[in-house]
Amino acid sequence: MFKSEIIELNMGPQHPSTHGVLRLKLKLDGETIVDLDPEIGYLHRGVEKLAENFTYLQALNLTDRLDYVAAVSNNLGYIETLEKLGGIEVPRKAKYFRTLMTELGRLSSHLLWLATHALDIGAMTVFLYAFREREFILDMFEMVTGGRLLTTTFRYGGLKEDIPEGFEQKVRDFIKIFPDRMADYEALLTKNRIWMKRTKQVGVISAEDAINLGLSGPVLRGSGVRFDVRKAEPYEAYGELDWEMAVQNGCDTYARYLVRLEEMRQSLRIVEQALDGMPEGEFRAKVPKVLKLPKGEVYHTIEAPKGELGYYLISDGKGTGPYRLKVRGPSFVNLQGLKPMTKGHMVADVVAVIGTLDVVLGEVDR
Repeated sequence: MFKSEIIELNMGPQHPSTHGVLRLKLKLDGETIVDLDPEIGYLHRGVEKLAENFTYLQALNLTDRLDYVAAVSNNLGYIETLEKLGGIEVPRKAKYFRTLMTELGRLSSHLLWLATHALDIGAMTVFLYAFREREFILDMFEMVTGGRLLTTTFRYGGLKEDIPEGFEQKVRDFIKIFPDRMADYEALLTKNRIWMKRTKQVGVISAEDAINLGLSGPVLRGSGVRFDVRKAEPYEAYGELDWEMAVQNGCDTYARYLVRLEEMRQSLRIVEQALDGMPEGEFRAKVPKVLKLPKGEVYHTIEAPKGELGYYLISDGKGTGPYRLKVRGPSFVNLQGLKPMTKGHMVADVVAVIGTLDVVLGEVDR
């Protein structure tokens, strides 16, 4: 009689398909996953503790390095947290431009996800195509901020500088070409038999389980849950613009793929409307040169590309920096879904499920 044993296998911490320095401890029956435990902490930099020794604006640079492929969203969430506690009103021009930049950041993040997720499963052409469009967005970031990956563009009360000359035309050029490029991605993947075989009914998680685990973003909406912070608690200019929430009911890797594709289309809609409706006027409110916030505590959340990004900040009213800062990184919380999503699947499916979660380890370890 054939006898099988449960074996333990380490995937990582430097496996090329783990999207960062992550160690997975697998228990296998043959090639079937019986149990899985993610082991994190290899990238820990102590961002939250470091912030206590920085001024409020110095700490802004630390937020870029959380989800480093969506630095714009990290900056926005942190700056809005300061503004919420400080009770300052931001000019409408700054709100519209912040919205535009954040959605370009969402497109950049989703393009990187699509490129790497497709490559992990074996679709190399999509990797090359998606990076081509992402370069276009990074060029726009460079025009505004001088940086391509780590932007640090927003400031307390608005923007660092006014919108640069030539930026609007650059965005409009991108708006013209991107729908056709999206059609190319879909032609290669959406009805591809191999892609569907690798993603349909793989990494299934029900709406109830997703909610209980605190999952958010495309992972949650891929399980049919209609929740997006931009709709639930509109911030910046989102409440003034016309766009739709991307939701799918498949609960699997394929559904989450469709959600992110639709999110890219909606981001393009938001970018175009923000550009068309950009108000004239000041780009920054009058703020003191040295920022001191009143004593108190505040929690603020936004919809980052990976999900709900939250900042909990305490001010003692004395210093020029945070007394305490805690970050709710969506990648950290979403990683909890990896175990229930992979149990019963094959080893090869682990890579597909990690890709569908779209985790960035800088945001997991902090």
